[in-house]
Amino acid sequence: MVFGKPLISQPVIRMKLADMASQIEAVHYNLDAITYQMNNLDFKMQNILLGGPVALLKYRATRVGWDVADHAAQIFGGRAITRTGMGKRTERFIKSVKYAAILAGSEEIMADLGIRQSMRFFDKKSKL
Repeated sequence: MVFGKPLISQPVIRMKLADMASQIEAVHYNLDAITYQMNNLDFKMQNILLGGPVALLKYRATRVGWDVADHAAQIFGGRAITRTGMGKRTERFIKSVKYAAILAGSEEIMADLGIRQSMRFFDKKSKL
């Protein structure tokens, strides 16, 4: 409850929830698409085509994790930094989200790898 109304009745809260949901759905769709390709391409084609998209997916997923953690902390306020009670899951997520960004390559390295892999398929004559 905030200002005598349920928290969800606040437009700012609904906007934060919509932003979190839309980002999570987009990453989930991308994960499903790559998983489908991994299940339907032979091993050689997986190695050729999927390195870049997997790196970019990891980059995007970790960025979304940061955004979700930030929005959740804003929604929960002071409860987001307590180890127990209503904010305990948010507090744990905020503390652990950095691990995903570091393990198996930092965000910058994954983004660079994704672009370099994608550039292999660009027309060499293009002005990009």
